[in-house]
Amino acid sequence: MMTIDERIDANNRRIEEENAVLIPQIEANKTIYTVSEIQDILEIGQNSAYQLVKSGHFKCMKIGGQIRIIKKSFDEWLDGFPEGGSDEQLAG
Repeated sequence: MMTIDERIDANNRRIEEENAVLIPQIEANKTIYTVSEIQDILEIGQNSAYQLVKSGHFKCMKIGGQIRIIKKSFDEWLDGFPEGGSDEQLAG
C-alpha cells in the first residue's frame, strides 16, 4: 500500500506527463508564428509583443482578424542581434 506522500508524488508525475503532451511546442517546420508565440520566445508581455509587431521589424499579416508573423522574417530579425543583446529600444 502506498503512503500518502507516494500517492501525491505519483499524482504529480502523472500531471506533469499529461501537461508535457498538452502544452503546444513551437515546431521547427512552422512557417508562421502567432503573437502569443513571439511573446513566449522573447519572454515579453502581450502589450510589448503587439507593439513589436506593429513596429515593422519583421513581416506580418492579418488572417481572419488574427495577426500572423512570418517565421523566416522574425527569425532573421532575431538572429541579427549581437550576442548579449542590444541597447536599442525595440517597441514603444
